Amino acid sequence: MSDTPPNDDEFADLFSKLPTPRTQAPSSGGAASVPPSRRAAREAAAAANAASETPPSPQSAPIAAPISARAADETADPRPETAAAAPPAPASPEAVPVHQQVDALFSGDSHSDRGRGKSHDRDRRKSRIAGWVIFGVILAILGGIVGGGFYVWNTYEDKIRAFMGWEEPKDYEDGIAEGDATVTIVTGDTGSTISTSLFQAGVTKTDTAFYDYLIKTGQNPDFQPGVYTLKQKMSSAAALKALEDPSSRRENTAQLPEGLTMGSTLTRLADGTGIPLADLQSAVADPSQYGVSATTLEGWLFPATYTFDPGRTAQQVIKTLVDRTVASLDKAGVPTDQRERILTVASIIQREARFTADFYKVSRVIENRLDPNNEETHGLLQMDSTAQYGYNEINKGTASSSAEALANDNPWNTYLHPGLPIGPIANPGDLAIDAAMHPADGPWLYFVTVNLDTGETIFSTTYAEHEKAVAQWQQWCAANDSADC
Repeated sequence: MSDTPPNDDEFADLFSKLPTPRTQAPSSGGAASVPPSRRAAREAAAAANAASETPPSPQSAPIAAPISARAADETADPRPETAAAAPPAPASPEAVPVHQQVDALFSGDSHSDRGRGKSHDRDRRKSRIAGWVIFGVILAILGGIVGGGFYVWNTYEDKIRAFMGWEEPKDYEDGIAEGDATVTIVTGDTGSTISTSLFQAGVTKTDTAFYDYLIKTGQNPDFQPGVYTLKQKMSSAAALKALEDPSSRRENTAQLPEGLTMGSTLTRLADGTGIPLADLQSAVADPSQYGVSATTLEGWLFPATYTFDPGRTAQQVIKTLVDRTVASLDKAGVPTDQRERILTVASIIQREARFTADFYKVSRVIENRLDPNNEETHGLLQMDSTAQYGYNEINKGTASSSAEALANDNPWNTYLHPGLPIGPIANPGDLAIDAAMHPADGPWLYFVTVNLDTGETIFSTTYAEHEKAVAQWQQWCAANDSADC
């Protein structure tokens, strides 16, 4: 049995494996003793550290070997031949202080690990690059899913809502009405057309809300023609009550939107002012009495909302509208001898375009197609609005022309006759007149509205591009039950 008492815990075995600090040379006859316990080991380590940190005196034993290459350089003979003859030896483990050896033992640091540092750096860089690539792929996949979801929702929102039972109310609630809205009822209007007028004026929430309400409640009111002042965001029930209230009707007022033909304009004037329609028709028979050299006042009755004093004659009313058109032409800088041409171009723009930017692009398409040297168009405008006007179907509200209208030989059919039609086809507003004078720059020769709800229009330079856009419009019509197709 050993005379050395057993260690008092397992950590003593760990410390017993550490090299013995050489604070002094061991006796020749025996090995250094192992501290019997952890406390003894700590005391021995502290004593060894204190001894190693105490600078030796001149009388002390010779200096031990340096513990690092830097220390060796500092203590070496400065003479070159001496340094070359005796290179410093690497420090031995016994010369390293105990606390540094303990730190190294638990930190796992080693010269071999440091030697592989560059390899580890390259591996870490590769790992980071691979991580970013994977992250980018995940983002692309998520972006595709989100983008696809938005497309499906925007395209089939109404069908998804109907299938899932998420349909929004088609009518506004009572008590949220705000602002003012003006709605015109003309002779011959029905519940369906009035429902559309209310929606377009911002009164009701959907196009069919008012008509559906009349059907649901079994009502068939006798609506009086005229201009009515209502509120925006009204329920259908509240809108009906306002239309039946005589105080909502504005006396001697006519609301004339852009793009109306002369015939529709005269009807609205009669309904709003109380002037007999026959009197108004007689008043427009001779354009020369208003300073217009054209054969008709089509395009010269400016669209706006007018309120006339009681007792105004039909001629006075028509003169007011013609004078307002002349003021718009002068404001746009139209020369006197170009008024009829600009009104003709502007009337086509007014019927074909929906957004401000599109007005100027349609104007450019017209000018590009009128170029007789254009081998693709040969000067043919091929505008549906002109063919519809000549065949008297322009007020049907459809975007496409019937086969009969396209084949009918009349001076307004720009599918058969090159150049502009012989006169305006509707009453243009300020924007259309300005666009006719200042077309946008571009090479476009074609355009088609591919979404009749939003008014999205695609402009093309070649017929092949145009055919693709037409196919997109046909797909929209196939997916939507729209009377405008």
